[in-house]
Amino acid sequence: MNRLYVYAGIAASVLMIVVGVGAIVVGASGRSEVRDRIQDEQISGTPDMNPDDTRAAVEEAGIDVEIPDCTVAEEAVDDGESAKCFAEYMRVHALEDTGGLTYAEMPRFIGEDGEPTAEESEAAVDPESGEPVSNPQRNLWVTETALATALNTSYFAEQVAMFSIAMGICLLLAGIGFLVLTLRLPWRGTSST
Repeated sequence: MNRLYVYAGIAASVLMIVVGVGAIVVGASGRSEVRDRIQDEQISGTPDMNPDDTRAAVEEAGIDVEIPDCTVAEEAVDDGESAKCFAEYMRVHALEDTGGLTYAEMPRFIGEDGEPTAEESEAAVDPESGEPVSNPQRNLWVTETALATALNTSYFAEQVAMFSIAMGICLLLAGIGFLVLTLRLPWRGTSST
C-alpha cells in the first residue's frame, strides 16, 4: 500500500509541475502576442494625453468628466497598460467633442434647422433615401466605443496572461513541494503489517 501512495504522490506532483510549466508558457506567449498586436497598430498618444492638459481642456469645454491619472502624451502605446490609458483619453476627447453627452444622451436625428432633435417628425429628410438624417455626432461614439473596447480588451488579455504566469509558478512550486514530501514520507522506511 505504501508504494501506491508514493506512486500516486509522484504522479500528482509531476502533473502539477507539468501544468504549472504549461501555464507559464501559455501566459508568457499570450502576453507577448498582446504586446506584438498592440505595437503593430503604431498608436501613439497625442500631446494633450496627460492629466494637466486634459484638465485644462475639460474645464474650457465646461464638461464634468473624470480625468485619467496616467499619461501617454507623445508616447508609443505598446502594452496593455498604455492601451487602457489611451482608451481613457479617447473617452475624454469624445465627451469634449459632444459637449459632455454620451451616445445614449444624444438626440438621434438632425432637425431641419440643423440642430439635433430626438423627434423623427422634426428631422431633416435625406433627399436620396427619403429617410430622416441621423445625428453624425453619434457616429463618433460608435467609433470611440469600438476602439476603446479593443484597447481595453488588450489590457484585460495582458492581465489574464500575467495571472496565468503567476498561477503557473504557484503550481510549479506546489508540485515540487509535493514531490519532495512524497519522496521523504515519514512512513516510507516502515514496513506494512
